[in-house]
Amino acid sequence: MKKTFLLLLAILPLFFSVKAQNDPAAKKILDGVSAKIKGVKAMTATFSLKSISSKGKDNGSRVGSVSMKGQKYLMKQGKIEIICDGSKIYNFDGNKTITVSGVDDAGSTLSPQILLSNFYDKDYTYKLITSVGTFHQIQLVPNDKRKNVQKINIFIDKVKNFITKAKVLDKSNNTTELTISNANTNATLSDNLFQFNKSKYPADVEVLD
Repeated sequence: MKKTFLLLLAILPLFFSVKAQNDPAAKKILDGVSAKIKGVKAMTATFSLKSISSKGKDNGSRVGSVSMKGQKYLMKQGKIEIICDGSKIYNFDGNKTITVSGVDDAGSTLSPQILLSNFYDKDYTYKLITSVGTFHQIQLVPNDKRKNVQKINIFIDKVKNFITKAKVLDKSNNTTELTISNANTNATLSDNLFQFNKSKYPADVEVLD
């Protein structure tokens, strides 16, 4: 699960470029998506992650859900959970361990907010690949050459003005496909949803911070 958002989020990882290298047409589209997300008070969505090897082998899919409100979010995938209360992130591995980190310590990770808003402007070089059909397809290349991602192709629904799919190619030529669906940008969510409560987890769970 953590890898999921490192993905895009890092959805995946990437590099440092000259502003002039960026495509104005792509920036206009991405800025529109960012502005829309910033105007959303709370939202929910489901996602699926599909892994494909460099040889084209389908390694299976995982599904999960995400709820976010301001700087807070909750991600679930099976028994795995990641909760952010705005200052700390609690990562439950689905078994007996919860790892706690500060939001500032997770700068290398793609949080839902970063992924859905303006993560692109400083971390990637980007260009519009095509606008044929119902989606804009934009390719992002990381500026940090040390990262494991070669490129990310994101697909933006023209009507919804929202990222609905991303394909991440790593340096080993493996591909991870992230699909976002059932997005509700008018959700009503209680702040309690994003509060960590140890009693929800197994009695013998270990909390590491």
